[in-house]
Amino acid sequence: MNGTKRARVLSRLFISSHLPCSYSTNFIVNIVMMASPGFDSPWSLSTYEALSRSLNVQYEEINIGMDEAYEEKFTAPFCQSCSVPRPPPLPGKMQTKNNYPIELSECCPTSVPKETKQTWDKLFKQGCATDVCVVSENEAIIPAHFIVLNVASPVLGKFLIKSKVINGYRYIKIPGVPYEALYAFIRFLYSSCYEVREMKKYTLHLLVLSHCYAVPSLKRVCEQVLEQDFLTPENVIDVLQLAQKCDASRLSFICSRMVVRDFKTISATEGWKAMTLADPALEQELLGLVVEADSSKQEKLKKVEEKKVYLQLYEAMEALLHIFQDGCRTIGPRDKVLRGNQVPCNFPACKGLETLVRHFSSCKTRVPGGCAQCKRVWQLLELHSCMCNDPDNCKIPLCRKFKVKMSKQSKKDAAKWKLLVSKVVAAKIALGPFSPRQSIYY
Repeated sequence: MNGTKRARVLSRLFISSHLPCSYSTNFIVNIVMMASPGFDSPWSLSTYEALSRSLNVQYEEINIGMDEAYEEKFTAPFCQSCSVPRPPPLPGKMQTKNNYPIELSECCPTSVPKETKQTWDKLFKQGCATDVCVVSENEAIIPAHFIVLNVASPVLGKFLIKSKVINGYRYIKIPGVPYEALYAFIRFLYSSCYEVREMKKYTLHLLVLSHCYAVPSLKRVCEQVLEQDFLTPENVIDVLQLAQKCDASRLSFICSRMVVRDFKTISATEGWKAMTLADPALEQELLGLVVEADSSKQEKLKKVEEKKVYLQLYEAMEALLHIFQDGCRTIGPRDKVLRGNQVPCNFPACKGLETLVRHFSSCKTRVPGGCAQCKRVWQLLELHSCMCNDPDNCKIPLCRKFKVKMSKQSKKDAAKWKLLVSKVVAAKIALGPFSPRQSIYY
């Protein structure tokens, strides 16, 4: 097949798989070669040796009859007696847990029995009664069956229907991938089986083939291999470009997340520099993700700091109640006898609040706005009044007066205090039921 026909076939192939026609075979192959650190040369056998090995099929006799031991085991009881056969054993407990291992196995995880897969794999390897010749780029031939390829890949089946029939064989050439990758692809169409070593070596080639010929099960396996063992800062950009062209959304997301996490290292690689020249839109998209992630991180840190402030306010409210209701070591209500040799106070804000209260009691410019420390005490007293549910019996100074004052405030000021109270209480609730002290405000 000359270059023009090859380009036409590839164009139709990418149109059928939702890829733009502008991406040629060379483009995909270049991406595969850039992203694959262990890319080897194609199959080294000559065309004659490949043809001889592929077409020289050895047929084996299949013994359809049962052997003597099998016949005696299963037919003798029915011949000697007419008794009712024993019922089958009761079924065991259903296993709802997924028994497939996380690591790669020899076959794609499906509900098909292992014996069935082995039968289809044997059919492919023996090449009995084949009617299709799949030709690789080095002219090596892989024999196959039209009915199997047509069912496993409708896209490939359409190309086979339009292909020429020579001496009872349909010939189709799939360029752009080495012989081993093409062999693994055809084998997967038969039995969903593969060699783990070959899968890891030709993952990118198989990903392209699975997308072009619409084999989603193979695409999932390729994505799994790339996610687990393949991605590095040097090749993640190339894999990302290939994943976007092959509609591998999960792989694209993982590559983008890797770029965001290690942007400084990845932006210095050759793959990033080549991508900025070839695909500026992708560069802007990744830069936008980096900026968004950085903004989200800053916003998260800001919320953490705000939560700490609200939690400190709640601790101050608890310490305020502790001082004016129970009394601490050196400060408390007038009707309490203070003992200076008590154990250390369990309220972390008690010491700082004690200093503010002592200053507030002796400050000569106690009016709001006259002293910064006194202003804090006024604000704490007003916040407590907003949170207090029993101002008539509360021992905190001015609690009831602040309640009356708040009832005369404007709706805007009242809404601000209400919002502050809700955030302070929420910060305490976020600690969970195992916090050291139970709240007295809810």
